Amino acid sequence: MMAKITPSLQFAELDNSPEKILLPPTDPNAEIIQILGYRLVYVNGACPRNYRVYKAHSMLGVIFQHISHWSNAVDQIRYTNPEDAAIGLDDFMKVAGKSRAADKPLAA
Repeated sequence: MMAKITPSLQFAELDNSPEKILLPPTDPNAEIIQILGYRLVYVNGACPRNYRVYKAHSMLGVIFQHISHWSNAVDQIRYTNPEDAAIGLDDFMKVAGKSRAADKPLAA
């Protein structure tokens, strides 16, 4: 089940600048989609809409909401929902982390 909160960008108030600032996932003004095990925080875009994916307090990467599907930044799969796109990203990052650990030389 998804819960949606809005909006996720706020404007800088320094020198009356219209520059947008990315809000952290803990900001009450952030647009957030909460799904089981993940928090999606809207960054920018209209089509696709770009979301940062957090698991606990760590950012995993970015997923994209298109008109007819979701995708992530690491594979070419079109997912039907954000949960699957976030899980695909998370699974990729787990494998990449194990691969990096295997590439490190052993200490003598």
